[in-house]
Amino acid sequence: MQKLIISITAIAAVAAVAGCNNAKSPSAVADDVAAAQAKASSEVANAKLDAAKDSNTAEGKVEEKTTDLNDVSAKGESDVAMAKADGDLKVMTEKCNIMSGNAQQACKDKAQAAYDMAKANVKAMMAGHKP
Repeated sequence: MQKLIISITAIAAVAAVAGCNNAKSPSAVADDVAAAQAKASSEVANAKLDAAKDSNTAEGKVEEKTTDLNDVSAKGESDVAMAKADGDLKVMTEKCNIMSGNAQQACKDKAQAAYDMAKANVKAMMAGHKP
């Protein structure tokens, strides 16, 4: 019985040692390599899609912020131009007060025309800014 146990143990040991580190057939290795390459390619493609999605999301946020900044900048330029036009109108109108009669009215009309032109320019600037 002891010989039987030793024999079975020896056979099991030989079988275990023989099963470890056995070379696979070339076709099995080729299949495993192809599967690993396919998996790697799939992972790379998924990573590229994720990166593109993240990039597009970030780009959209940048465009949004740029648009907001451009809107604020254009509004600021518009406000400055209108303040200048208002100030110019007041100054020109006051200068007209030294005159009298038709000359005073012509001077005020000229001041109003300059104001209207400045206002139209601001309106055109803002219209050109809107998408």
